[in-house]
Amino acid sequence: MELRTQIKKLSLWIFVIPFIAINLCLFISVNHEIFDNTFLSVDQIGRSGSTFPYFDGGVSISRTARTYPTYLIFKPSMIFASILLIVYWIKTNRLINFYQNFENKNNLFKVFGILSAIFLIIHSILLGVKFDYDSYKFFRRFVLLGFIIFEIVAQSLLVYRFFKLKSLIYNDINNYVLILKIILVTVLVVVAIFSSPIVVTSGNVHFKHALEWNYFVGVILFYLLTFLFWKKN
Repeated sequence: MELRTQIKKLSLWIFVIPFIAINLCLFISVNHEIFDNTFLSVDQIGRSGSTFPYFDGGVSISRTARTYPTYLIFKPSMIFASILLIVYWIKTNRLINFYQNFENKNNLFKVFGILSAIFLIIHSILLGVKFDYDSYKFFRRFVLLGFIIFEIVAQSLLVYRFFKLKSLIYNDINNYVLILKIILVTVLVVVAIFSSPIVVTSGNVHFKHALEWNYFVGVILFYLLTFLFWKKN
């Protein structure tokens, strides 16, 4: 089915684009001296010492991505990936409806997935924009939290639907990848629940940064698994 092929391609790009974007921003931030005395000279705020934040939490994604020149990479990449996400959830909804013999049903995973993508677009646009208002700061945190919650809910609902429809889609999927998707979503949910008390309190900065990097990669890893999930036509 052509729709499965389209979803596979979308999924791969949804993983690759954000993954390259955040790590390229990290590379520029850590190796800022390479760009000194050029038109790409890195803003002081965006400069970082030697770090591998996935392990040591030495810098946040926000700090590496919100200043010149890295925002020129991060913002377009995330906005483009968000648009692909919207298309992905629409097409996945159509595919699930096909297997269930429905025509125009809007499944909940589609609603939460699109909302998540919209929140990511808003977050990307606002990143680096400064207003000294408490309401604005709260809104930015709300948008980021909304992206994470809606994305995890959408992924969880979709994996649950796959599991329920396993007998119908069995010949079109890799069953081992379905198990990996279930494990991944379960880990993301458990980590979100148990880390919440730490995240909302002050301190533990390095832990929060390391969690941010690894959690984001975990979220987009779902789409790499989706690429492997559907068999070729």
